[in-house]
Amino acid sequence: MYCVKAGQTVEETLKKSRFIGIVSPCANEHEALRIIKGLHEAHPDASHIVFAYRILTPEGLVCRFFDAGEPSGTAGKPVFQHLQGKDLVNVVVAVIRYFGGVKLGAGGLTRTYGNVAKKAIEATEIIDYVVFERVKLTLDYNQLQQFEYQLNKLKGRIVDQQFSGQIVLLAELPVDNKSLLIELYPQCD
Repeated sequence: MYCVKAGQTVEETLKKSRFIGIVSPCANEHEALRIIKGLHEAHPDASHIVFAYRILTPEGLVCRFFDAGEPSGTAGKPVFQHLQGKDLVNVVVAVIRYFGGVKLGAGGLTRTYGNVAKKAIEATEIIDYVVFERVKLTLDYNQLQQFEYQLNKLKGRIVDQQFSGQIVLLAELPVDNKSLLIELYPQCD
């Protein structure tokens, strides 16, 4: 599985219609819906705002696509097929259309929405999707610097820390590296 490192926007004009392709990373379905709502607010005069997303959850993949008033299967599905074909997760792809007065027909719509989505995806950096897991542990103050060094080597980061007699840490790191951290710090849970 893969994801996108950052958002990207491309634009294309075909038979007087303006198409804007937008790719946005997202962590969950709630964030995906917030992104889509933001596109509606940013483009209130758009004729159609077509979208598709694939979100990986602990329960599995959540996949959605929407034709936004275009003929059924001519807009959202071609966008979704590019997400599925590239095995992208945690990403929203939207294609915004400003109708220019010339009808494209079902085939033209399918090709155009698919091509704009494809160009937007190709314009962004695609990276491996890494599953992160959190661990909690307690350290003495003199252990913190060494722990941060080891965590950084394992591509992890500290999510939360509480200071009192000792330091209580919540760290996040790739699931494949968790066992290595536990070897170094058996007090992890």
